[in-house]
Amino acid sequence: MFEALIDPYRQPARHWLELLESEIAPEIVRAEEPGLVIWSSIWPDRPDAVIRFDIEAVGNSMMLRWTLFLEDPIPSEAEVVRMRKRLNTLINANLRSIFG
Repeated sequence: MFEALIDPYRQPARHWLELLESEIAPEIVRAEEPGLVIWSSIWPDRPDAVIRFDIEAVGNSMMLRWTLFLEDPIPSEAEVVRMRKRLNTLINANLRSIFG
């Protein structure tokens, strides 16, 4: 999981980070193996946004929690919902699918 987050393009056959035309590839702000990855924003119009990933081993499985952080001015509720839905698609659908 850690490797997939720090290098989402490392396995072309298992490509999961499919960005929209309005998005940019994130940079790694911080990474502490095995449990923490922080990405820069994927939204050029919100460069302040960062996405924190906390990874925890639970038995034979991994638990992944992502948190979106935004600085002031906080966007409208509708915009926050749109951003969260987009991350949900990328992480909870696309990334999850490569792990079975």
